[in-house]
Amino acid sequence: MKNKIFIVGMGPGKEEMLTGEAIGALEASDVIVGYHVYLDLLGERFSEKEFLTTPMRQEEQRCRMCFEEAQKGKTVSMICSGDAGVYGMASLMYQVGKEYPACELFVIPGITAALSGAAVLGAPLTHDFCVISLSDLLTPWEKIEKRLAMAAQGDFAMAIYNPSSHKRRDYLQKACDILLGYIEPERPCGYVENIGRQDTKATICTLGELRNREVNMFTTVFIGNATTEVIGDKLVTRRGYHIERKDD
Repeated sequence: MKNKIFIVGMGPGKEEMLTGEAIGALEASDVIVGYHVYLDLLGERFSEKEFLTTPMRQEEQRCRMCFEEAQKGKTVSMICSGDAGVYGMASLMYQVGKEYPACELFVIPGITAALSGAAVLGAPLTHDFCVISLSDLLTPWEKIEKRLAMAAQGDFAMAIYNPSSHKRRDYLQKACDILLGYIEPERPCGYVENIGRQDTKATICTLGELRNREVNMFTTVFIGNATTEVIGDKLVTRRGYHIERKDD
């Protein structure tokens, strides 16, 4: 019988946005491993579990910690914000897991920021969309530039992850400059800060306005496509239905 490791997407962090499957996996675990910010979000419900962590940029060591604990006969959960397979730890766990054939991995899906943020703004991703991260820590900026340009030319709605950080303060501006080469400045856009937390803040603006906005690393940005409009205070991308207007 193989040792069991769950790779758990915990969504934005609050318990109401954890799936039932995620809660079940965490409750079944002896050890929960993750970045300390995400462990802190779990709250009192799992406080009796053994928590293990590593600093930022020590993701491989964190993975090996999971396998080492599992090989002691413990049931282990690796937690990730959002979904474990969307800029999460699932792929790295499978890569490292080649060295630990006695362990079996189970990916537990979670609500990624593209979906939880879109729900706050309204319905900006109702048609074809793509997700692009502006972090060049693991991806060359030249490749990110190409992906932004191709998405704009393909008229995709976009969810932009990691739009800014202390070392990348101008990256959202750079991304907007690329998009403005293909998209009109009046294109409806929006962004959500601290999704699913007490101080959630949503803003709707145009692409031209977005270029000059300051956002932080806890923000997800949404770029509309050619059919996106603002309805009331919500950002809505049309799917293509023909609506018959009834007379008053």
